Amino acid sequence: MNDYDYPDLVIRLAQMPAETEWLEFKIDNDDPAEIGRLLSALSNAAALHRRERAFIVWGVADSTHEIVGTRFLPRSKKVGDEELENWLCTQLDPQIQFWIYEVTVHGNRCVVFEIEPAPHRPVSFKGKEFIRVGSYNKPLSAHPEKEKVLWRSFDRNEFETNIAAYDLSGPEVLGALDATAFFKMSQQPMPATPEALLERLCDDRLVRRKDTESFDITNLGAILFAHDMNSFPRLSRKVVRVIFYKSEDRTETDTEKEGRKGYASGFSGLLKFLVTKLPQSEEIRESLRLPVPMYPEIALRELIANALVHQDFEMTGAGPMVEIFSDRIEISNPGAPLIDVARFLDLPPRSRNEKLAHLMRRLRICEERGSGIDKVLKHVEIFQLPAPDFQVAGDHTKVILFGPKDFADMTKRERIRACYQHAGLRWLSNQQMTNESLRKRFGFEQPPQATRIINDTLAEGLIRLYDPTSTSKRHVRYVPYWA
Repeated sequence: MNDYDYPDLVIRLAQMPAETEWLEFKIDNDDPAEIGRLLSALSNAAALHRRERAFIVWGVADSTHEIVGTRFLPRSKKVGDEELENWLCTQLDPQIQFWIYEVTVHGNRCVVFEIEPAPHRPVSFKGKEFIRVGSYNKPLSAHPEKEKVLWRSFDRNEFETNIAAYDLSGPEVLGALDATAFFKMSQQPMPATPEALLERLCDDRLVRRKDTESFDITNLGAILFAHDMNSFPRLSRKVVRVIFYKSEDRTETDTEKEGRKGYASGFSGLLKFLVTKLPQSEEIRESLRLPVPMYPEIALRELIANALVHQDFEMTGAGPMVEIFSDRIEISNPGAPLIDVARFLDLPPRSRNEKLAHLMRRLRICEERGSGIDKVLKHVEIFQLPAPDFQVAGDHTKVILFGPKDFADMTKRERIRACYQHAGLRWLSNQQMTNESLRKRFGFEQPPQATRIINDTLAEGLIRLYDPTSTSKRHVRYVPYWA
């Protein structure tokens, strides 16, 4: 989805009275190192000045702004044996997106580099950060006042309010977003006119009006209601990937599918796809064999919604993933959690993406009060599945939902984890764990087995006595360590 009419853009930029901190003119200078420094400086300047884009234009005279054309051939330019564009990408940190366009203006060949603003920290080239001071590129470290303001701009920079597509007409916006899904899911009547519809989308910050005929689509609008996420290049890697494996490991893939729709408009379809593909067991009721899902659907719903909401969108090249093995499901998202995984059950949720979380709650995709994890654990206990494992895997968050397993086959670690989660679930229901409640959780009757698990969990410091002064041994009660 191109953001501009690029020949017209060159004309408009050339009409500016002078170069700016987000705009550079050149004729034929194609030195790779200078271009790299410019990309760093212009990207940082665009973030500093809250610009949607920065530009380098070849083919415009620096002094007169006359459109004279250029001999620069960016597609054939190489640094050693490497193409210029790829080389520049590898030298920038963090890697930003920039787009190269070759256009003809008044019979003159011009080249445009369109550069996105620095996303969450200053962009460096070959390990050094640059900034524009007037029309000059300077080391950022030499201008601490600009560096301080630049870092403050990142504090104001929210993923949801950034722009996914610029300068679109009303019909283009409605062609890119599934507005029908938005109004249906938010239980609002569909406006009678396209203009009224666009106004409502603007009210919910899915779209931003620029003038009477021009709109921008925000990341919030695109990530939730895109007809096709591939239409938004910077978000296309954030689609949900679903991979089915043939066994307990990743050696053989059975099915792999990538979502295309936005998270909200595609959520029910994603769940339906998973449920229909997941294995089922059989239960005999009134002499009939009835299929029973192996995993509780509500647990899948809550865990996938959490992965979408709490991911770190600043981590490029990675998105939410659902991996289905013969014995478990692993749900992961980029970004380490903002709270301790051991406290997912009781602490209020903290999200990097508050506007996304708020709207997904309105759409009833995720929980309003952060009670999603207790629903997961409750239904895991109803299905008598092993306790889910919440992990931090490098800079990702992962939840493992295990398939059915006999108690005898559970490891000591799995039994301790189940005991801790059961104690937490009981506490949130204004009850305490007992030997009897733990036996029901595991589905056996022998008190000594439950006692051993409780003692192991006490030794790990994950539970404690509810009343240390009590002398009763028959009705001892336990609570999680944080209660």
